[in-house]
Amino acid sequence: MQASELAGKPAPLTMLVNVPRLVTAYYSNVPDPAVPGQRVAFGTSGHRGSAFDNSFNEWHVLAISQAICHYRTQQGVDGPLFLGIDTHALSEPAFASALEVLAANGVDVMIADKGEYTPTPVISHAILTYNRGRTSGLADGIVITPSHNPPDSGGFKYNPPNGGPADKDVTGWIEARANALLEGNLKGVKRVPFEQALRAASTHRHDFLNAYVSDLGSVLDMDAIRGASLSMGVDPLGGAGVHYWGPIAERYGLDLTVVNEAVDPTFRFMTVDWDGRIRMDPSSPYAMQSLIGLKDRFDIAFACDTDHDRHGIVTRNAGLLPPNHYLAVAIFYLFQHRPGWSQQAAVGKTLVSSQMIDRVTAKLGRTLYEVPVGFKWFVAGLLDGSLGFGGEESAGASFVRRDGSVWTTDKDGIVPALLSAEIAARMGRDPGEIYHELTREFGEPVYDRVEAPATAEQKQRLAQLSPEQVLSAELAGEKIQRILTRAPGNDAPIGGLKVVAESGWFAARPSGTEDIYKIYAESFRGEDHLRRVLAEAQTIVGAALAAPTPPAQIVSGKELKEVP
Repeated sequence: MQASELAGKPAPLTMLVNVPRLVTAYYSNVPDPAVPGQRVAFGTSGHRGSAFDNSFNEWHVLAISQAICHYRTQQGVDGPLFLGIDTHALSEPAFASALEVLAANGVDVMIADKGEYTPTPVISHAILTYNRGRTSGLADGIVITPSHNPPDSGGFKYNPPNGGPADKDVTGWIEARANALLEGNLKGVKRVPFEQALRAASTHRHDFLNAYVSDLGSVLDMDAIRGASLSMGVDPLGGAGVHYWGPIAERYGLDLTVVNEAVDPTFRFMTVDWDGRIRMDPSSPYAMQSLIGLKDRFDIAFACDTDHDRHGIVTRNAGLLPPNHYLAVAIFYLFQHRPGWSQQAAVGKTLVSSQMIDRVTAKLGRTLYEVPVGFKWFVAGLLDGSLGFGGEESAGASFVRRDGSVWTTDKDGIVPALLSAEIAARMGRDPGEIYHELTREFGEPVYDRVEAPATAEQKQRLAQLSPEQVLSAELAGEKIQRILTRAPGNDAPIGGLKVVAESGWFAARPSGTEDIYKIYAESFRGEDHLRRVLAEAQTIVGAALAAPTPPAQIVSGKELKEVP
């Protein structure tokens, strides 16, 4: 199966979301909590869905907002709540619904000046800045965003006082309470009209933009970037940070050009992603075609997704760097250019990220902290400084300030993007060139991800596999060295398994939202070996599940094709 014929091309008008119809569906459609797909369901990044299929409507937002108010009361969280939104069409209506509930419950809410959009990392930064030195009256936050997902999507995420994505015990509590409210036809939801909520004594304006921008020098060497006189280009992809980049350039004297300042909820300026949908994913070469086409205009260029918690780095020689490549370079650079960091600060990675990170970390003499998928696993380490860096293969990362103290505990797309310029300034070559140097020392891995259909029962069995259920002794001609169902870093269940051989590995885990499972794989012996790893991975998983599985589809390569 090939990639969509539209992949990498400008989105045709017929593909654009009908925003009035979408917003009407948000307000007029009522979800049925008896239908699983219409209930509140928190994944790794909050509750997400579309008003068109009754998975993200006003009732969901009202119920979740009231549930968060109940949770705050139960936990004694009585400081301000920082509320931010991105540029998706459903974010503004959801903001109004949430504020109506928060104001009715007497929550002190901090909203952006002049209705400005607010990136996810800016909310995390605001929470942590407010809570620094406090033991009571702690702040928390809500970010209304479905991240890089298509234009008809909506999302709602809660960040507790630690500033990071809420852990499963928190989201599980909120989810259960919200669904109970849905089942009770919203009885118990407090609410006031939106105009009254805006004027409420508990609703306050906060200068998120300047608080964040003025603090960037504590996490990045802005003097080095300015002194190198690098020409930089940034594409906000129509996202929440669109108005942040100009003030960053002005405050720090940078030669930084915003190549696209458009905000349009149809995202008509995007090129289409691999599957024929519009998706603001800065790690996708299809979605990033516009910026890739401008790469020769700049010394370094970068982009962020809609809520600016993911990054994409474009260099003249390498084009768009795969996320794993840039994570390895960032780690290699940071741990040699941050003398204020603790010598014990570890490197955090998710278990589906490249083993190049393992080899770089060992070379640096640092401890590797390998965790399951989900940025929430890095929160505690970034907060207490035991981690210097946390990153995941989907282009999400954050790292500590130059003095080793916490910056954000949620993904920050802005800071890793600007770090690419610091690296080029201090090293005299861009991250693509540095990655090429790393491959000469550590080998050149190839990496991909596939998806295969799976029933709900198969997904449940995959999540509960034990190492003993893997019957093979070899993977692609090499002896299997480790079979993991718990993460080495924190012993948390990975919800699947990872199989490791000397020069290749794969990890399999069920999707939380679709009837598929995903296989991530890497080889240090080239494309042919990687294809063999992927094929044998599916055989191993199928045998472990004791059920036949259809062929998988490669989703992150240059084209889609069946695994043999």
